[in-house]
Amino acid sequence: MGQHAQSHENHRHHEHSGENLVAEAARALVAAGEQWTSMREAVFAELARHDRPVSAYDIADNLSAARGKRVAPNSVYRILDVFVTNNLAMRVESANAYLANTHPGCAHDCIFLVCDECGEAAHVDDEEVSRAVRAIAALRDFKAERPVLEIRGLCKACA
Repeated sequence: MGQHAQSHENHRHHEHSGENLVAEAARALVAAGEQWTSMREAVFAELARHDRPVSAYDIADNLSAARGKRVAPNSVYRILDVFVTNNLAMRVESANAYLANTHPGCAHDCIFLVCDECGEAAHVDDEEVSRAVRAIAALRDFKAERPVLEIRGLCKACA
């Protein structure tokens, strides 16, 4: 998932990868009262395979090729929506693409550094920024449900 920075606050995550990440995602989804189906597992495993944001269409194409039968992008979108709602995945709004959450089930605000050149999206956890964004919303009597902050520019490699 690219670089992952953490705040100095007491908000700590246990990062998962590979088969462990898929198993942890399954555990988190079932704990949230959802079903972990073979199709959901296939979509999550395909999503987790990428370290850059990936579109539902790319996931559908890759699964179609791997399974030897067509997987509809609409089906993938519905599954990705369930993943985002349950904090198994994060949506990079400006790219209409998704990243697997390496600490599934952990609710936090999404802060991304998105490279306009190579497409990398580094996810950053920063409790101070999250509190500030939520405070801005609260001052305007707005209840922030899922803040997403995207900073577009060039990553170190492309700059």
